[in-house]
Amino acid sequence: MKNSIVTLMLLVTCSIFGQMYNPVKWSTTVEKISDKEYILKAKASIQSGWHLYGQYIEEGGPSPTAFTFKNAKKKFELIGKTTEDKGHETVDKIFDMKIKYFEDKAVFTQKIKLTSDEIPNIAAEVEFMVCDDSNCLPPSSEELSFKIPSSEKLASAEENTLIPKEDAVITKEKTVITGGEKAVVKDTKKNESRGLVSIFIIAFLSGFAALLTPCVFPMIPMTVSYFTKQSKTKAAGIRNALIYGFSIVIIYVLLGSIVTAVFGADSLNALSTNVWFNLIFFVLLVVFACSFLGAFEIMLPNSLANKVDSQADRGGLIGIFFMALALAIVSFSCTGPIVGTLLVEAASKGGIAPIVGMLGFSIAIALPFSLFAAFPGWLNALPKSGGWLNTVKVVLGFLELALAFKFLSNADLVLQLHWLEREVFLTIWIAVFGVLALYLFGKITLPHDSPLNHIAVGRLIFGLLVLSFTIYLIPGLWGAPLKLISGFPPPMHYSESPDGFGVSKSSGETKSDLPEGAEFGPQNIITFHDYNKGMEFAKKAGKPVLLDFTGYACVNCRKMEELVWSDPKVLGVLKNQIVLISLYVDDKKELPQNEQYVSETTGKKIKTIGNKWSDLQIKTYKANAQPFYVIVDHESTNLTEPSAYNPDIENYYNWLNSGIKKFKK
Repeated sequence: MKNSIVTLMLLVTCSIFGQMYNPVKWSTTVEKISDKEYILKAKASIQSGWHLYGQYIEEGGPSPTAFTFKNAKKKFELIGKTTEDKGHETVDKIFDMKIKYFEDKAVFTQKIKLTSDEIPNIAAEVEFMVCDDSNCLPPSSEELSFKIPSSEKLASAEENTLIPKEDAVITKEKTVITGGEKAVVKDTKKNESRGLVSIFIIAFLSGFAALLTPCVFPMIPMTVSYFTKQSKTKAAGIRNALIYGFSIVIIYVLLGSIVTAVFGADSLNALSTNVWFNLIFFVLLVVFACSFLGAFEIMLPNSLANKVDSQADRGGLIGIFFMALALAIVSFSCTGPIVGTLLVEAASKGGIAPIVGMLGFSIAIALPFSLFAAFPGWLNALPKSGGWLNTVKVVLGFLELALAFKFLSNADLVLQLHWLEREVFLTIWIAVFGVLALYLFGKITLPHDSPLNHIAVGRLIFGLLVLSFTIYLIPGLWGAPLKLISGFPPPMHYSESPDGFGVSKSSGETKSDLPEGAEFGPQNIITFHDYNKGMEFAKKAGKPVLLDFTGYACVNCRKMEELVWSDPKVLGVLKNQIVLISLYVDDKKELPQNEQYVSETTGKKIKTIGNKWSDLQIKTYKANAQPFYVIVDHESTNLTEPSAYNPDIENYYNWLNSGIKKFKK
């Protein structure tokens, strides 16, 4: 069934490779403020499902929207910077940065002041990049014209719509493609719902972990016994215990609601990328970890606990609610660090994530009280309180400590200080989890630990798992990708040695062995970035050519290179049987003036190397999404149907071989 679905997707992909995209239309308006001052407005109408990026994106991310105003004969001057709508913001894990984007429409405004009595028509150029859930188009540009109205005309009522030149290859119809690059900003609603579900699950499991701490676990039999003994009937005891559990949920959900209300649903997400936010929570999580490890206890004032406890004696629903509140306060030394960590993690999701997190956490806490009240006999099956509860607390402390360095890493990445590069981060994690393994095996003891005469089977198994994970991390120091923890350590390129310590090219090749114009690319494949030099070498070598239309900001291009090209079979073909020419459509290097031209296909000026390769892709293959792969002979004739994003290793391998076999005929 799975293979049938993949085959169907590939057939659909191949049938629509020729489609072109033009998802943004630009229009301009001018508003008059005074005789000399005007506001220029550029409106982008964005086709449904597509996203346009904002102007202010850090280097290393996708191409931002940029405006260039042509000040003809200095007839006007710009006042301030070009402003933009509020839009949407998301934290992109691939680029490790906050990215702003727009959907449906976006309005950009620029205030100007005329410096001449002659009323000009102002020309401008906008460069922009758009993505949908399947494709990221290469950066494109559009010429804009702002008509300054005469004094007799009402400026704000006029709109000049820019109508693109007719072009037979451009279609306005949106087509869903299974290949192509996934947008950095993906389907927002789907991502949000998946993010909330993951937050709920993590919070729910964290709630169960909190149950196994010395502050909460002993309260289960005590509280359930209280309800069953004080209630006149079994049904009343169950009802009161259910109300007690429901009160716990209300208290923690109320906490999540307060956090969301204080910081704002949208600002939490922005806050999570702030350097100071990450530094503060690094310190906070280290404090939480030290508390769990036994250095000290974090407790709320005893006076508060006494006041709440006195209210619990009132009886009725109010008394039960205050009993639940008393539990939350008394157990704070154990649950506080877990709740704090959850709220920090939820802040990175934004929206109602703190509320969802507290809902999952509180349900896990409340569930045992309700179940054991309904079935009191189950209490006999509970393990007795003892030193194992402190062990759980210590384990949580080590996990808090490991997580703390993720926040420190975030701050380091934003500032690009290179203090906590990948090797340093992994070394710290190896040390943390290595010491945890020694603790679980009884080689290290901490304050509040009970004497350990023997190691229980469960503790031994968990210790072996931690030790295995520690050993798994070690090869990461030598360049192993460590896919199990992808997203936690800094990326591979943020490293003292991106290829790993002491690693040389796998085939023993050095730069001196490279053909003219070539360099080592992904997986140490010899790669050309110039079309003509690559074709010239292919003729000398007698091999077919793989044209790789790619981009520096192309996510799926990197996935293909890391997951598909790394396969030994595929890698063998790419290194030995074919010549790879990788053409980056977002290369910003300017072409020499004598090589710049106006595209016959789009009518746009080709000014950069990236423009040149993008125009080649559009003109020759009627496609403009990446990754896009074409196998050609020395006359640039296609040997197979082009291929796009295809994570099926076997299928991609067969596609490569089919092109090579046709070349040899």
